[in-house]
Amino acid sequence: MPDAPTPEQILAAPKVLLHDHLDGGLRPATVVDLAREQGYDRLPTTDVAELGTWFTAQAWSGSLERYLEPFSHTVGVMQTADALRRVAAEAAEDLRADGVVYAEVRFAPELHTEQGLELDDVVAAVVDGFASVGGIRVGTLVTAMRHAARSVEVAGLALRWRDRGVVGFDIAGAEAGYPPTRHLDAFQLLQRENAHFTIHAGEAFGLPSIWEALQWCGADRLGHGVRIVDDITADPVTGEVHLGRLAAYVRDMRIPLEMCPTSNVQTGAAASIAEHPVGLLRRLRFRVTVNTDNRLMSGVSLSGELTACAAAFDWSFDDLRRLTLNATKSTFLDFGERLTIMSDVVKPFFADHGAA
Repeated sequence: MPDAPTPEQILAAPKVLLHDHLDGGLRPATVVDLAREQGYDRLPTTDVAELGTWFTAQAWSGSLERYLEPFSHTVGVMQTADALRRVAAEAAEDLRADGVVYAEVRFAPELHTEQGLELDDVVAAVVDGFASVGGIRVGTLVTAMRHAARSVEVAGLALRWRDRGVVGFDIAGAEAGYPPTRHLDAFQLLQRENAHFTIHAGEAFGLPSIWEALQWCGADRLGHGVRIVDDITADPVTGEVHLGRLAAYVRDMRIPLEMCPTSNVQTGAAASIAEHPVGLLRRLRFRVTVNTDNRLMSGVSLSGELTACAAAFDWSFDDLRRLTLNATKSTFLDFGERLTIMSDVVKPFFADHGAA
């Protein structure tokens, strides 16, 4: 059995990230700089250290709706092409420094048009920013807001850019009251065009959201999906675990779960990292992946998330290898590119550390 990985080894390990929001991962200094440049005067403070602390403190809200409130400030300073390009490039730099070799980073273009940018201008700036950084590949996911009515338009945007840096589509925002089937036309368009998409589901709302995302909308992956645990029971006497039909389907079909432990604790979807369902779901061999969600708001990195989970669940190098392979297999890259990452990057590192 390989030794337990140290934080330094986890930092050095090649990692693949599937669920990260561009507007949730800015550097506090960049928020202050962009606010000054653009005359944005609504920040709670312009002291960089205090602002970083404020964002993280706000995230410990206990609800998804309150967790999302501080995004008005990051989005507020991401309204020009130069700002979007800078934020994207810095996100790629920060992820590369964290040992991430491939990431899929999502954002909602419709939120960045307040100063006259067209949707295509927004995507062009972000894709250009990601591509400007070497040593990492970043695929863009364009997101539609589930409370709005532009999902078909944004799905069309994803299709126009899918050979130029955009790898997929998503819907995000408050789940309660905004089921994924509100956007069925967008998902059907993407399916007809053989495009990939993930859906935020099973985070703040339960099994019906997951069921709709999969069985009505045809999602390739589940953003969070943490509430699938509601369909899993354990016998109080024997401890035998029973999967309901939906949970069994998710496991049988190898539906990737984009799990974000710290974010889930902050929004009240889990009580603590140690009590997060990611440990149980990993033991039950669901296709679990570990992700950051919002690096600024949650005060996390992917290495930090994996380190915390490894400590909570006694994960070994074998576990980390499997999680990384899960994520790589679940990217929206084509098959050959996924194989290259697995064969040339992920497997050699873990083989050197005794993982099978």
